[in-house]
Amino acid sequence: MFTPLHRARWRGFTLIELLVVIAIIAILIGLLLPAVQKVREAAARMSCSNNLKQMGIACHSYHDNNGTLPPAYWCAMNRGIGWTDPNNSGPPWTVLILPYIEQDNLFKQVSTSVQNYQAYATTPGTGANDQGWRNIRNVTVKTYVCPSEGNAQAQGTANGGSWARGNYGGNMGPGDGAASANGSGGNQYNGWGSSGGVLVINGGVTMTNLANQDGSSNTIMVNHLRAGPIASDMRGCWAGPWPGGATTANSAVGDAYGPNDTGCCSDDLGSCSDRPDIAMGCWSGGYGQATARSQHSGQVLCAMGDGSVRGIRNGMSQQNWYWMNSRNDGVSFSPN
Repeated sequence: MFTPLHRARWRGFTLIELLVVIAIIAILIGLLLPAVQKVREAAARMSCSNNLKQMGIACHSYHDNNGTLPPAYWCAMNRGIGWTDPNNSGPPWTVLILPYIEQDNLFKQVSTSVQNYQAYATTPGTGANDQGWRNIRNVTVKTYVCPSEGNAQAQGTANGGSWARGNYGGNMGPGDGAASANGSGGNQYNGWGSSGGVLVINGGVTMTNLANQDGSSNTIMVNHLRAGPIASDMRGCWAGPWPGGATTANSAVGDAYGPNDTGCCSDDLGSCSDRPDIAMGCWSGGYGQATARSQHSGQVLCAMGDGSVRGIRNGMSQQNWYWMNSRNDGVSFSPN
């Protein structure tokens, strides 16, 4: 007897089954997301480390061609301009090393202005307070931006215009930035030794200085910085000739206790936003203080005097942080 074939019938998912599948997918995503975030942060940290490595090599190349490490920034202090005057200071080290990080065309746009201001800052009766170098301040330079920076796209809007963000500051020392200008030895604080910086106002520090004092591998040359959380907060402006812009200063004295300081008011910069809740404390009534900050988990990255890159953990004591940022305190401190 012939038996007809019966077509199989497809039964769709019930609502409960569909909800179970969605729940399983959500659990899997929840398990995978932390791993993805860790991989992403590791890649960002590696890219940031490479940025710092390039800057370290560029500073050494500048030294080879000029006889000293680049200045933190040129400042005509001999003409009565104060080191915390952001409107009349000259170009910082981040502008001066552009030819050494494959940004020669950008540097050429302002090279005459740079030369004019350098002469103005160093040779009485010559040069001019030429601020034309600022014409490139709104250009984003990829090497100067950490991939973990959350405010990289929001330019700073004070001090005469729009400034592109960056994340690296030349170390002017753990104390007063003016005290180690022209390669001077700096002040004494708390019996911890002298506070001479590495990239200092108007330059003058050599690799011989670093080697013969505390050692180039023990002394920070470039600190990590964070960009201000609002437009008027001028921290993290790569061409900014001020502490918190392209430099750090007074970074381990007073109310600045160490990297990623979580206290209020631990940076001093006009128009800044005091945000200790995100480790961005700042006092807008002062000027001339900035310490290292980053969004890398639990640490900041720094380029040392020998060009190597190190991660410095949060919570380092103020004294040890002082020693790492001073080139001539007499202590060859290393965190590792």
